[in-house]
Amino acid sequence: MPNPHSAAGRRERMPSREGRLMYADLLRVAAAVAVVVLHLSGGWMDQAGVNTLDWAVLNFYNSLTRWCVPVFVMLSGMFLLDPRKKLSLSALFRRHILPIAAALLVWACFYACLTHTIHRGPFTLSGYLEALKTVLWGKLHYHLWFLPMILGLYLITPILRAFVRGAERRDFHWFFLLTAVFALTLPAVLALRPSQTLSTWVNRLDVRLVLGYTGYYVAGYYLKTYALSPGARRAIYLAGLLGAAGTVWGTWYLSRSAGVQTLALYSYFTPNVAAMAAAVFAAFRSLPERRADAPLCRRAVRLSPLTFGIYLCHDIFISLLRTLGISTLSFSPILSVPALSALVFLCAAALAWGLSRLPVAGRYLT
Repeated sequence: MPNPHSAAGRRERMPSREGRLMYADLLRVAAAVAVVVLHLSGGWMDQAGVNTLDWAVLNFYNSLTRWCVPVFVMLSGMFLLDPRKKLSLSALFRRHILPIAAALLVWACFYACLTHTIHRGPFTLSGYLEALKTVLWGKLHYHLWFLPMILGLYLITPILRAFVRGAERRDFHWFFLLTAVFALTLPAVLALRPSQTLSTWVNRLDVRLVLGYTGYYVAGYYLKTYALSPGARRAIYLAGLLGAAGTVWGTWYLSRSAGVQTLALYSYFTPNVAAMAAAVFAAFRSLPERRADAPLCRRAVRLSPLTFGIYLCHDIFISLLRTLGISTLSFSPILSVPALSALVFLCAAALAWGLSRLPVAGRYLT
């Protein structure tokens, strides 16, 4: 069996700074910025008519940042699935599952109380208790869905590590082929053109192993570990560009045709979004050391440990904008989206940094 970690099967790792992969840190920061842009551009889309320029601009920004969540999943997979790094069950629970579970509990309760305060008025103990009950029922603030999803991936990580440890490169290719068919293409086809016959056969096949975010999780490890030929890299970049163009134009066309927002192509389980995610990941993976080590990049890398905290707390500032009556439609979205995104990102980074400095609790809040 060929060794995937040999010089022939694996691309050399980019030199790191203090033991960290710089391209991974840069990619993590880029994905955090993209999340903020995604939520700001999407937050007021339904208030702009699909035939307006404002809606088209918001769709443009939103479409071009759909890769962010898949890339976050890929970043987790690239490290946790690496069989060269020891990861016992106890270490998995202590270092990864417990902190995420704690963050989920704290932030879910916080956002439940924040939402109650914004929408239901003055403080009442009974009101806040009712708000906290919704957390027990699984009603989470919209962006916190990511945490239970990543917890699910962490729970199956030992099984996936066993697969990765024994898999040959062609085994990965078969896995990705099944993912492309059953997790990406068929759901997209059925969303755009429902078919009872096709849906019935897909359900009867019941191919579950490659569904959900597992494909992205494994893809992160694969793209980190295996060398891509120049031709394969160009193909990934071309697919990513086509995916981006298809998301922008396809969403515009479907929405204009229907007269209402039609966001099927926004799904993270579509070929267009998967192609964008793979292209972005591969582009950062190929970043020359001299560029990654530039002063601006080094400063950006310092934000990398804060990106999870930024993800968790950024919607505090989006909610504040809503309360103040400020939106991406307050002035031209061409300018408002980047301007408000920069403001929210910087505020969230400052808060995440402050929370990270808290003794003990900082680890579980960010």
